[in-house]
Amino acid sequence: MRVGLTGGVASGKSTVSAILAELGAVVIDADLLAREVVAPGTDGLAKIVEAFGEDVLAPDGSLDRPALGAIVFGDDEKRRTLEGIIHPRVRARGRELEEAAPPGSVVVHDIPLLVETGQPALFDAVVVVDVPVETQVERMMSLRAMSREDAEARIRAQATREQRIAAATYVIDNTGTREDLRDRVTEVFHELSARSGEGRR
Repeated sequence: MRVGLTGGVASGKSTVSAILAELGAVVIDADLLAREVVAPGTDGLAKIVEAFGEDVLAPDGSLDRPALGAIVFGDDEKRRTLEGIIHPRVRARGRELEEAAPPGSVVVHDIPLLVETGQPALFDAVVVVDVPVETQVERMMSLRAMSREDAEARIRAQATREQRIAAATYVIDNTGTREDLRDRVTEVFHELSARSGEGRR
């Protein structure tokens, strides 16, 4: 059972991902893989240096993310070059982890930009963690000390709430208590597990 998990910034997607892992899902985190495929010694890092120069390396030989960010931010062509290096490697590594999962597992791919990168059709189900935009703004201001302007800019750079919900098989509302959230995630996980079982029969 291949599941795509997504949600807007500050929606609580990481919390949902952690609960799913506790319940027994195999969680594959795209952000972690994106770091793994450009770690020192990888061909991913070598390709980035080839494309952007030695200035994107930190003194210890690892990727200097802020330096790279400064180069690609606001330059669509350079950003596409970077994505062309990272995304195929992340997907390949994700496939390896998925193939290693036990038969009948619910495999959850935690992908922040699932909708933006046109991937919903690749999954048996899409789970969207949803909160109102104003809740996202308030959380970023209080938890990440961002200004309202910066928070709203981050939100505008992502798919809209409506676009995400349109792609969802399951919507997980995260405006209630932690207990409410756990109950809803558990309910969705049991449904996914049942569908996974049907696929094996």
